[in-house]
Amino acid sequence: MSIETTSLPGVLIFTPRVFKDARGFFFEGYKDAVWRAAGIETVYVQDNQSRSVRDTVRGLHFQLPPAEQVKLIRVVRGAVWDVAVDIRLGSPTFGQWLGVELSEDNFRQLYIPAGFAHGFCVLSDEADVLYKTSCVYSPAHEQGIAWNDPEIGIPWPADEPLLSDRDRAAQSLQQYLAGTPFVFQS
Repeated sequence: MSIETTSLPGVLIFTPRVFKDARGFFFEGYKDAVWRAAGIETVYVQDNQSRSVRDTVRGLHFQLPPAEQVKLIRVVRGAVWDVAVDIRLGSPTFGQWLGVELSEDNFRQLYIPAGFAHGFCVLSDEADVLYKTSCVYSPAHEQGIAWNDPEIGIPWPADEPLLSDRDRAAQSLQQYLAGTPFVFQS
C-alpha cells in the first residue's frame, strides 16, 4: 500500500497493491496494521455506500463534535472527483480544497480527517462510493457548506450538477464560521 501526502496536512491518498490475472484482481482495501504503521489509529464504526448518476454533486458534508467523522473513501464502480475542504479555523490551509479522482480502475482511497468538509462529483454514468466513518451518522450533528461557495472556488466538473435540496440550501463558509467548533491545533 502506498501512502501519499497532499497539500492539505492530514488528508492522505492510499493506493493498494493490486494483484491482477486472467480471473480478475485482488487487493487489501483496508488493513489495520498498515494504517497503524503510518501513524493512523482511526477506529471505523460504520460503512456507507451511495450510488449516484453522472453529474451528481454530493457535499460538502461534515458532522459537528462530538459526532465528527474521519472518512476513508473509495469507489467500487465508476469514477468520481472527490473533494476535501479544510474548515478548521486557524489552519494554514483553512478554506483550501483538494480534488482527487477516485475510480474502480485506479483503486485509490482518500483519507479525510475530522475538521474537513467532504463532497464528490460523479464522472461516470453511475458510481458506487463506499466510505468508512469513525463515528455513526448523526442527523443532529450533520452540517454542510455550499458546494459552489465562491470563497472556496471549487471548479466542479459538472455544468449543471444534480443536487439534493439539502445541498442546494447549504450555508456559505462565512456563515459556518460564526459557530465553528473545529479549531486547528498544530
